[in-house]
Amino acid sequence: MVFFDAVRAPVEPTAWHLRAASDALVAFRVDPAAGLDSAEAERRLQTDGPNELRTSARVPRWRKILAQFQDPLIYLLLVAIAISLGAWAVEGATGAPIDAVVIAAVVLLNALLGLVQENKAENAVAALKSMTAATSTVWRDGELKTVPAAELVLGDILVLGEGDAVGADARLITATALRVSEASLTGESEAVFKDPATLGGDVPLGDRLNMVFKGTAVVQGRGLAVVTGTAMETEVGAIAGMLERTESEPTPLQKEIAGVSKLLGITVIVIAIVVMVTIVLVNEVSSLADLVTVLLLGVSLAVAAVPEGLPAILSVVLAIGVQRMARRNAVVKDLHSVETLGSASVIASDKTGTLTRNEMTIGRIVTASGQIELTGTGYRPEGQVLQGNHEASDPIVLQEASMVLAGGSFANNAQLTEHGGEWQIQGDPTEAAFLVAARKLVGVTERVGEHERQGEVPFTSERKLMSALARHKEFGELTLVTKGAPDVLLGRCTRMQVGTDIIPLDGTLRRKALADVEALSAQAFRTLAVAYRRYGEQDRHEAEVIDEADENALVYLGVAGIIDPPRAEAAVAVAEARRAGIRVVMITGDHPVTAARIASDLGISQPGEKAVTGARLDELDDAGLRAAAGSASVYARVSPHNKLQIIDAMQAQGNVVAMTGDGVNDAPALKSADIGIAMGITGTEVTKEASKMILGDDNFATIVSAVRQGRVIFDNIEKFLRYLLSSNMGEVFTVFLGVVFAGTLGLAGAGGEAVALPLLATQILWINLVTDSGPALAMGFDPEIDDVMSRPPRKITDRVLGRRMWLGILAVGLVMGIASLLTIDIFLPGGLVDGSDSLDVARTAGFTTLVLAQLFNAFNSRSDTTSAFHRLFVNKWLWGAAVLAVALQLAVVELPLLQQAFGTASLDAAHWAVCIGMASAVLWFDELRKLLYRSIRKNQPTAAPRG
Repeated sequence: MVFFDAVRAPVEPTAWHLRAASDALVAFRVDPAAGLDSAEAERRLQTDGPNELRTSARVPRWRKILAQFQDPLIYLLLVAIAISLGAWAVEGATGAPIDAVVIAAVVLLNALLGLVQENKAENAVAALKSMTAATSTVWRDGELKTVPAAELVLGDILVLGEGDAVGADARLITATALRVSEASLTGESEAVFKDPATLGGDVPLGDRLNMVFKGTAVVQGRGLAVVTGTAMETEVGAIAGMLERTESEPTPLQKEIAGVSKLLGITVIVIAIVVMVTIVLVNEVSSLADLVTVLLLGVSLAVAAVPEGLPAILSVVLAIGVQRMARRNAVVKDLHSVETLGSASVIASDKTGTLTRNEMTIGRIVTASGQIELTGTGYRPEGQVLQGNHEASDPIVLQEASMVLAGGSFANNAQLTEHGGEWQIQGDPTEAAFLVAARKLVGVTERVGEHERQGEVPFTSERKLMSALARHKEFGELTLVTKGAPDVLLGRCTRMQVGTDIIPLDGTLRRKALADVEALSAQAFRTLAVAYRRYGEQDRHEAEVIDEADENALVYLGVAGIIDPPRAEAAVAVAEARRAGIRVVMITGDHPVTAARIASDLGISQPGEKAVTGARLDELDDAGLRAAAGSASVYARVSPHNKLQIIDAMQAQGNVVAMTGDGVNDAPALKSADIGIAMGITGTEVTKEASKMILGDDNFATIVSAVRQGRVIFDNIEKFLRYLLSSNMGEVFTVFLGVVFAGTLGLAGAGGEAVALPLLATQILWINLVTDSGPALAMGFDPEIDDVMSRPPRKITDRVLGRRMWLGILAVGLVMGIASLLTIDIFLPGGLVDGSDSLDVARTAGFTTLVLAQLFNAFNSRSDTTSAFHRLFVNKWLWGAAVLAVALQLAVVELPLLQQAFGTASLDAAHWAVCIGMASAVLWFDELRKLLYRSIRKNQPTAAPRG
């Protein structure tokens, strides 16, 4: 409930930094303790609109439809329609203008397919955008709620904490040690301390300390603020207003596809002109009808030879692949980042939570009388208590260990709960480790439960200690329990617990305790020591309020060795990355010894290899830094500046770097990396915003899986390019060679036609319509055919269409053309083989052979090196597209209405058998080519060059 009226009075734009926070609360009619109620928030959202920066106006559907016709190749088809209608009118306009109707139908159907493909791509991008939407914590209905940042409204009470992205401009109400990074807005690299006090006199944006702004990031502390500006009425909105017309730079893949399309367009138009001129010269073209036939053929050939739907198909294939990755917990925010991901040559990974489980586990407890080992990992409180290789039985050591765990569990703000058999924690994982370990020793949890907390001295990074005051529920005894860094805590201790005795902590005992800590650290354990101080009757009253001064004259209990166990699947993933030619490095803020141990266990580094520290990096010059970046596998105790140094040095060596991160300080490095990867679970909003990919499960294995998927997606792009271009070349070769060798094939003068063409214009358009879109799109669903992780990373500078790929495209296209023309020759009287069928039947057979050959080619194109029979039935979509194309071809050959429209004639079983046999020549030719290639490359260790 709010204590103001539900209806908000109009709020004029104002300089809120010059007014008290209470003024903003009154103006927006909101109770800071309860926030807005949901109904009022919804009303304001409807009134003011979503809290989103304005983007380009949505293109109306009618303009999208019109855009499908705004293509030079479509203009050619429209010219063909005009020519056909003109010829039909000159000849007396008798009957229906079949050619014009068919071409118009093809144009409309092509536009429909293009529209559907674009909508699929837009919907895929929109779905991915919703998966990565930012959120904010607000008070609503008297409760803390997490809402999408787009739903923030004026008057919302923002709850700000470390790592949060600020969702809207807001006036601070309270702030505790609140620092905000405003570099994205003001360019000032130093984070700004915030203060809710009202300012006197107008000040620059960077000095408005009582305001927080949309798009900035909380790096420390917490605060409460009332939203005073949303969407374009924010400071960042003002900047966005100036930038909204800026166009993004196309990726290398987009540029190459555009270049290929342009080159093909020019080439085939030239070829079409050459074909038309050749027809006129070779044949006696005297009538207007013959001239129209030649013009229609030339225009249709130009249209069919260029895959005009290629950009739309590219977007759909990318979207299909990216959504497949999202289902595997890897959300790629930009479709075209996939090509970069597949080219990654270095993965720079954080340690905690990515390579490890992020489930801190106590594995050792060392006290004055000895040590015990606790087995089991994670938060399930199951495991053994061992001394050596046997169950622990020394009562003194067990008692001392119990006191360490009891103290660490009491001076603790974490919670351990069980839900449906799954153990979960709330709070700091290191503190939770004490709660889990306490359940493994008999009686520890009960001992903790006998006390209640009276006060606390919270942990700070400067003190490296945390204390809590325990009061015994039955006897009322007060005990101060302190845990923290062993070296710091030992400096506050004067005595040591040995069994049931308390003895002075002399130099010998102190050195032994420090040696125990060093031994644990050498084994990659993180160490936390525990101590206590018991108050007597005389100072009980003073102890009811404790502070840092109480953390003295403590009794040292012992030290716990804590480790974050490596993920079992991470080692497998590291090995897989190495097999793929990808170098894996660890960059962490953790202790060098711990980092080196984990890296060695996972196979990232060699046993004994030491970590390079941030301090060491600071000492290196540029040459030394490049050398370290080229050889070191582990970096520890690094700063945000060091991370940027490492990434930049690796990129300068020509590497494509994928970098993981979760904290605010990782954001600059994520943005600098070629692929910034944010943690979806532990990552802050700032890192998610700076990244290009988000891991839904924070798992390193998912990164390697995403790289594999990125390579598969790129392979699928190559597949449909290989298929489309070689199939279209088949149409060009069929017509061109059919005209040039018309006399040899028996086409010259066949059927009494002055211009006896191997294919009619409408048949070429039909082939383009039936065989291009369906199979090409189906290849976007193709699973991994070749072992994509057995080859080195693709370089960004490598061409998609290389020399070898072009040679393959031309060779397959030539085989298609020859097979189609030989089929015509087999059935046509005269020529190389003397047949007995009419021109219509022979041409229909050649037409059908070309369609079937392109469908065979679809299966060929799934790999440039692997047999088409490998994993032949794994892509049901491709089989569906092929079956549909065959059904449509049967219809166009056998149905009278379609026979009239496309100039076809019925074929008997013998004709169909010959067509299938001749079309399969494409399959056998490519199988032989692949076999020869594999034989040549068999004994060569390096992967085949990309084609």
